[in-house]
Amino acid sequence: MTASPNARSDGTTAKRDADGSGFRRELVAGVRLVDLLALAAVPVVLGAVFALPESTRRSLAFAYTDPTVRTAFTAHYVHLDVDHLAGNVAGYVVLAGVGYALAVLAGCRRFFMVALATFLAAFPVVLSALNLAVPRNAISFGFSGINMAFAGLLPLLLGVYARERFFPEASIRALPAVFFPLVGWMAFLALPVSPGSLDEPGLAGLATAVAGILLGLLYASSTGVRIRRALRDGVRAAISNPGYGDLFAIGVALVVGYPVVGFPGDPTGPDSVVNLYVHLLGFCLAFIGPFILLAAGTFEE
Repeated sequence: MTASPNARSDGTTAKRDADGSGFRRELVAGVRLVDLLALAAVPVVLGAVFALPESTRRSLAFAYTDPTVRTAFTAHYVHLDVDHLAGNVAGYVVLAGVGYALAVLAGCRRFFMVALATFLAAFPVVLSALNLAVPRNAISFGFSGINMAFAGLLPLLLGVYARERFFPEASIRALPAVFFPLVGWMAFLALPVSPGSLDEPGLAGLATAVAGILLGLLYASSTGVRIRRALRDGVRAAISNPGYGDLFAIGVALVVGYPVVGFPGDPTGPDSVVNLYVHLLGFCLAFIGPFILLAAGTFEE
């Protein structure tokens, strides 16, 4: 009987991976202090802005009837009550934290950091400008549109992560097959079917959801993806790879679950209305732009 000279090391690796220590070690080794400082700066800035007097914060909000470039940017960092601030900070920590971990382990850290800088510096002005397409006598504020941008980036990070960790033959070009059903899911959440409204606009959300699923299936078919097999292999890979599979499962849960937060069935509150339009814009722009760059191989190393 002959044994490979790597038999011992392979056994050690298998044991290490079985308890997830290899995952933790690789993640810690890939993290950069400068990245953590950049990520941590966002909650600090949001908290600092919230510490300003309310009159100052209101002056930094984006007024649709009197828009300026300055307030187009600052409005996304403004919150008028602590619950709104806490919710957006929590959403950012989860979305950006999971996204960064996926990027580090997928070898696309530079892609994530460029996206982070773009979301924080350029997206506020872009989202505010596009918001003017829906005129109203109101002010806009809050970080939720940027959070939805991180949610839009997450499917791309999951795709790269899955390719690097589980399915090296997978193509990034197939990712729009996920985008269309997700947009349909958001429409379904934002426009729920109302009893007795089967012949009214109450079916718009359901119709959009069905259309999104069909478009996703058609796109997947056109790129050679077999949905049933992909789902089965994805579940198997997540279960058989402790740590790596757990992170993948958390990312998938966020992709599906976070829209429930961003697209409530009743967007009206006591003194405000959730801006579903800017949430959708944030998600779509954050998926489409980075996807084009990924598909073009811009960030291939």
